Amino acid sequence: MASAHHHHHEPTGQTLVEEAAKALVDAGEQWTGMREEVFEALAARARPASAYDIAEDVSKSRGKRVAANSVYRILDLFVASNLARRIESANAYVANPHPGCRHDCIFLICDSCGKATHLDDDGLTGALVEAAHKAGFDDIRPVVELRGVCADCS
Repeated sequence: MASAHHHHHEPTGQTLVEEAAKALVDAGEQWTGMREEVFEALAARARPASAYDIAEDVSKSRGKRVAANSVYRILDLFVASNLARRIESANAYVANPHPGCRHDCIFLICDSCGKATHLDDDGLTGALVEAAHKAGFDDIRPVVELRGVCADCS
């Protein structure tokens, strides 16, 4: 099977925040100040972050404590709305660098430093999608996690 790669312009900084806001509003949700702060904190992280990490970042920026439960609810909304991805094996989240695009997702996660590298290669996940269709599932978006040691750590 030939590999099918997605190629995207990946916005950063304020442009990424604006695209995330537009995608959330287009999905029928509100873009609140708290949601913006959570997204900004998540997008600023170089590594996957837990809800507690994000709550701490937002608490510092607000000057008052923000509960991790509130952050979890927002992160769940972001995952459901394709603004963030959850890395199950690390119980952590990363901002989706192209929130308007739904596609298969492959994460390479370093067991040493925790870095998560995101790959777009629908060819690799095509067999999973096909098997799920045969089992009667629709609206499938595989998330595959592979753990190992990155080039920087090896």
